[in-house]
Amino acid sequence: MTTALLVIDVQKGMFAFLDFKPHDGPGLLDAIAGLLARARAAGAPVVFVKHNEPGSPLELGMPLHDIADEIAPLAGEPVITKSCCGAFHETNLKQTLAGLGVTSLVICGMQTEFCVNTAVRTAREHGFAVQVAQAAHTTFDNPTLKAPQIIAHHECIWPSQFGPVVPAAEIGCAPQ
Repeated sequence: MTTALLVIDVQKGMFAFLDFKPHDGPGLLDAIAGLLARARAAGAPVVFVKHNEPGSPLELGMPLHDIADEIAPLAGEPVITKSCCGAFHETNLKQTLAGLGVTSLVICGMQTEFCVNTAVRTAREHGFAVQVAQAAHTTFDNPTLKAPQIIAHHECIWPSQFGPVVPAAEIGCAPQ
């Protein structure tokens, strides 16, 4: 089973606002940096996804569209650009993963209830085994729920249908 690390939407624009910060942004970046280091050391595929939202800081071609410097892709690592929550929707993500021989994914990134959740569910629909890296996905507070509540809710429901949630620090290069 070939496992890839799939990093969703950890873009500079997600950290750009003084009054609107992701929950534990520094912890997220540290956790993903650890996952990247282990995956790269083992030669496991790493694939990044970036959200393109015209008229926002995440617009393609704008400086804040880029992946956060702390976890920037290395030369040759695929970067897929999407225009909705679905990383597989109207992108070449599935073909890219197939070309790398990937059958299993470790998913991390932003935002838990939107793009990460959609990637987890859609990856399973496409036949991939899925693990979500706990402490390596996050979101923002919303008017109804605080970010930790949103994260806890998703970590509660994902294992029953889509795949386990595993502490990021325990994930090696090729989880089964």
